[in-house]
Amino acid sequence: MSTYISNERPEVDQVIKDIVDYVVHYKVESPVAWRTAFYCFLDTMGCGFEALTYPACTKMLGPVVPGTVVPHGAKVPGTAYQLDPIQAAFNIGTMIRWLDFNDTWLAAEWGHPSDNLGGILATADWLSRTRIANGEEPLKAKELLEAMVMAHEIQGVLALENSFNKVGLDHVLLVKVASTAVVGKMLGLSYDELVNAVSLAFVDGQALRTYRHAPNTGSRKSWAAGDATSRAVKLALIAKTGEMGYPSVLTAPVWGFYAVSFQGKAFQFQRNYGSYVMENVLFKISFPAEFHAQTAVEAAMQLHGMLKELGKTADDIAQIQIRTHEAAIRIIDKKGPLHNPADRDHCLQYMVAVPLLFGRLTAEDYEDAVANHPQIDVLRAKMSCLEDTNFTEDYHDPEKRAIANALTIVLNDGTVLPEVLVEYPIGHPRRREEGIPKLIEKYKRNLKRVFAEKQQQALLQTTLDYDTFIALDVHTLVDMMVH
Repeated sequence: MSTYISNERPEVDQVIKDIVDYVVHYKVESPVAWRTAFYCFLDTMGCGFEALTYPACTKMLGPVVPGTVVPHGAKVPGTAYQLDPIQAAFNIGTMIRWLDFNDTWLAAEWGHPSDNLGGILATADWLSRTRIANGEEPLKAKELLEAMVMAHEIQGVLALENSFNKVGLDHVLLVKVASTAVVGKMLGLSYDELVNAVSLAFVDGQALRTYRHAPNTGSRKSWAAGDATSRAVKLALIAKTGEMGYPSVLTAPVWGFYAVSFQGKAFQFQRNYGSYVMENVLFKISFPAEFHAQTAVEAAMQLHGMLKELGKTADDIAQIQIRTHEAAIRIIDKKGPLHNPADRDHCLQYMVAVPLLFGRLTAEDYEDAVANHPQIDVLRAKMSCLEDTNFTEDYHDPEKRAIANALTIVLNDGTVLPEVLVEYPIGHPRRREEGIPKLIEKYKRNLKRVFAEKQQQALLQTTLDYDTFIALDVHTLVDMMVH
């Protein structure tokens, strides 16, 4: 017996309408959101510039067909490439994410909302150059910040109550959805075209988290967001042609996203879209470490100093206990061999061992030259991780959003060093005043990695002042950042 399925065109899923209503109608008014987006732009681009010093990243960049230059195309900061906006989005998004050093959002789902800047900047630059060529007004940098606030909000609010990792899907799905919505707005899509575009992002194939977890952890996690934000540009451009969408892509029985990919459950929401996510986003300022380990690394740095004061070294350590939260245990509590940098920067024990040994944790410390140091694995073997349920509760508490880790070291002679607890990393909103000057220092360091002194100074003069920055034409800003 067959079951009758109505072929009446359904109403658009409310989740999609809410996203489109937000990008079409919301006005960003929060001074905190605007300023945070400004710092986020600087930090995110700086992360991309540092990634350009790694051949594993730069080999991924450039046009699909070598030597291709697109007239009025989007330029890729830090390089000489000028590409179509889809490939430029991939390039910029890959640079940004490569070293796991850009901003972070932690909730039921975690992720990195500034990953969306790949699609946003590529589209804005291409549009600006095209408009100038046609005698029209280009986009301003303030429009970049608005798009960033909105992309952060869509990705972050969807992540608050909905765990995609628990059903095996990667968080870059949210990058694709958020980028599609804000890029579509920048492209001038109508309301209905935006609905179609967002539906296309959900109906699309979604990335599995396989490449983030043992035993398959690998470098795709460093370019997956670039892939997602570039795909978003493509889908938005497809919708701009008038291509149809799929109104009940989420709720359709059997064939919809909820049925196929979310165990039949509907999305849950904690709050409406506004500017909450940008205001509360977490910056990785001191360490290129998976964010659930940031406070553990800070604690390890303190313990390194304590050991030094006592005249002790890592050789004197008998055991290390790490009190942590559930998400850290699920994602980065890792034993056994670590096969590559992507494996190491998602191992809590590795990220604690390096600062205990050397008093630092840099991107270079995930490379083979450091990883081959025999004491690292010796220290890893002495560590045990234990969930503290209070830490887990504080992690999910919207008023706290803590990411606590506590380290206790027992020495070979039985001495127990005082536990070092760090609840909020330096990139947390509760430590903004302390963090922003260090974020600027990080930005300056990263400019030095790829630009000559004269270009560095020109960038610093133009980009560090908020009012000067927001008045810049996007293509002028990008031109200042290319070789």
